[in-house]
Amino acid sequence: MGIEIERKFLVTNDAWRAAAHAVVPMAQGYINDMAAMDSGTQKASVRVRIQGQDAYLNIKSRELGHTRQEFDYPVPVSEARELLALCVGGLIDKRRHMVSHGGLLWEVDEFLGDNAGLVVAEVELESAEQRFDTPDWAGAEVTDELRYYNLALASRPYSTWSAEERDKGSD
Repeated sequence: MGIEIERKFLVTNDAWRAAAHAVVPMAQGYINDMAAMDSGTQKASVRVRIQGQDAYLNIKSRELGHTRQEFDYPVPVSEARELLALCVGGLIDKRRHMVSHGGLLWEVDEFLGDNAGLVVAEVELESAEQRFDTPDWAGAEVTDELRYYNLALASRPYSTWSAEERDKGSD
């Protein structure tokens, strides 16, 4: 069993772009949706992702916050395409930029399509107590805000949020 310890932040400006050393296009979808999670009929999200030339089936436990169980399995890209056709809700289309900062790898997700305009940075940690240097371009922490999770964005894209909802996270 894998454990993911991840913190998530809104990105406030483009200063990270100069430090980005790689970019990976991603398309992903979910076999289940927020309704199944919210009702308790499912306790994990089931994601299909094509990233660059690779594809994965991912299962992530339903805990809000920075620590979750995570299982990630490679699958053939052709099968991932077929699985994406079975997904519910919208598909997530994004570019993931790799940025090194403070000795850690930050993943800056620049969303496209129905989630265009949203840019979120994530950093994976070794432990929940690990200290880290937050870059100047990382703004409000949204680790505990469900609406910024990809599963939630597939069900309710950023383009449908009100101006007030968009402003809430930037406080």
